[in-house]
Amino acid sequence: MLAADLLSILVAVAALFVLGLYGAVRGRAGAELTCFGSVTACVVIAAHAVILLVRPGLEALALDLPLGLPWLNARMRLDALSAWFLLVVNLVGASAAVFTIGYVRHAAEPGRILPVLPMFIAAMNLVLLAGDAFSFLLAWEAMSLASWLLVLANHREPGNARAATVYLVMAGLGTGCLILAFGLMAGFDGTYGFEEIRGAPPGGVAAVLALALVVMGAGSKAGLVPLHAWLPLAHPAAPSPVSALMSGAMTKVAIYALVRVFFDLAGPVPWGWGAALMALGALSAVLGVLYALMERDLKVLLAYSTVEHVGIVVVGLGLALVFRANDLGLLAALALIAALLHVINHALFKSLVFFGAGAVQVATGARDMEKLGGLIHRLPRTAFLFLIGAGAISALPPLNGFVSEWLIFQAVLSGPSLPQWALKFGVPVVGAALALAAALGAACFVRAFGVTFLGRPRSPAAANAKEIEIEILAPMALLAGLCVALGLAPQGAIALLARIAEDFVGGADQLGAFETSGLTGLLFVAPQGGGRASYSGLIVLAIVASVTTLVVMGVHAFASNRVRRGAAWDCGYPEGNPATQYSASSFAQPIRRLYGTLVFRAREQVEMPEPGVRSPARFAVRLVDPAWTALYAPVERAVAWLADRMNVLQFLTIRRYLVLMFATLIVLLAVVAAVAT
Repeated sequence: MLAADLLSILVAVAALFVLGLYGAVRGRAGAELTCFGSVTACVVIAAHAVILLVRPGLEALALDLPLGLPWLNARMRLDALSAWFLLVVNLVGASAAVFTIGYVRHAAEPGRILPVLPMFIAAMNLVLLAGDAFSFLLAWEAMSLASWLLVLANHREPGNARAATVYLVMAGLGTGCLILAFGLMAGFDGTYGFEEIRGAPPGGVAAVLALALVVMGAGSKAGLVPLHAWLPLAHPAAPSPVSALMSGAMTKVAIYALVRVFFDLAGPVPWGWGAALMALGALSAVLGVLYALMERDLKVLLAYSTVEHVGIVVVGLGLALVFRANDLGLLAALALIAALLHVINHALFKSLVFFGAGAVQVATGARDMEKLGGLIHRLPRTAFLFLIGAGAISALPPLNGFVSEWLIFQAVLSGPSLPQWALKFGVPVVGAALALAAALGAACFVRAFGVTFLGRPRSPAAANAKEIEIEILAPMALLAGLCVALGLAPQGAIALLARIAEDFVGGADQLGAFETSGLTGLLFVAPQGGGRASYSGLIVLAIVASVTTLVVMGVHAFASNRVRRGAAWDCGYPEGNPATQYSASSFAQPIRRLYGTLVFRAREQVEMPEPGVRSPARFAVRLVDPAWTALYAPVERAVAWLADRMNVLQFLTIRRYLVLMFATLIVLLAVVAAVAT
């Protein structure tokens, strides 16, 4: 039965490639078939993943395909971890495919999106199914190239070509790091299969180098600081369904690579690696949300928010490694479950808000929050669904984002039980960073929703916006429903993840409070037993609903029935100009001046008109990403300098070209002779 499930998944993946070719031939005329076919394939894969996850006693199955290198067949492998990430990727993939049906009606060149989108989804699935390093890297590179083509879809827009170039360079760097990492893990005998690597993991310096390269390779794709530079460039450049796929699904494939190597292939990992991951994750969470809080482009804001939440997931993975290294199986299982639960939660609510940003862009033609406002009256359904996503991403109960972040905090609070003094003090610092990120994240999305949807329209496009098609709203409604469902009843997902945690860190058998049997199990999540902290989304919802009902009844009982009309609050300036409202820049000003000046060297520039001139004043904010100035700008300058110096090679004579070729041949022969001896 398991073999049939794996074959069905592979057939669905192959169907996605075929649909990509069909979309290339038919273009806009075949958009619906391409998208609906992609939805069907994703639903089939997700359904099989769920069946495998709920099946008791799931064992990994490996299948060799007659593809790949002559001496190495392509190995496909499916286990519980792969099934969980298959579920995540294909939930987002199916939603993005439905969204694309409505989106391409407004796209100038849908032929640049339709062929590549299903291939992108297929490549991500193949990464998760790969059972050897060669197949993994081949699928990884296919995923990178497909996403690059999608980022380049709107290449005529200013800045998009540069964004695609930066992304391609970062993707190439990540792939190169992974090639070297798997080369070190495979050893000199050329055993590239995951089964062989798992049986004989590297040790010593090779292990250190391999793990560092994996962090760089997978971290660059996930968006960990300081390898995040491509996210704020690529996400605004890509079409909205592609942005949702890249943020909600592709970054999760990178997280899968981290989990697969650190918890499966690398053998026992010292606690220092867990501490390093926690530090990277905390840094990513804080810097990501700080930058998001100061951005006025809605899609750039969401891109930096992805950096924040990837950091939260990596903190959970680091905690799991630290607890596993100290034989604290219960706490290791708790941290790993929390991290993997946040993987699916982030995929759901981040895809939802990216779809919301895409709907706003389709309706108004703008992403700049300074040009929006008042959209709750013109796009009420979009506003409501975006609000659910904003609440989930802000970790507000009873939505799903709260559950996974609360579980991560429960693991952080157990940090003092670790024997290392560095961790006794370090884990609380990480917890404080996560708390700061959570608070700033809530402020960030209060700003995003308030400035975008509330108030009065700041531009004619916002004033004349109309609600968008059902094909765009439907996937948003599905994702919003899943955010609510996982927030109210996360016990089923946690029970599935407990089985995965038992395979990789042990201790999950002690998580009796995560079982779903009985009334208590259905109502409460108690990570470390009933005597410790517990949470019930249903009870929180009941309390909120009861308080709201009592307040409404009290208002109706004691308030006057007379209707009174008055002018809206005008910020103390009774001028009928929407520009007098709080803007995105003014909302973020206190935090920008407190943190941005120190971290991002934020500078405010005000251009006032001359006395008597009726032109408006101009306000601008300049931010500098420290990672870009410290790491990427010097490399960019070095490459430009080297290119200038190598430019002379274009103007050599034939005789000099021949001499150069002869000299190169001599050097290569000398190298071969030296190696042979």
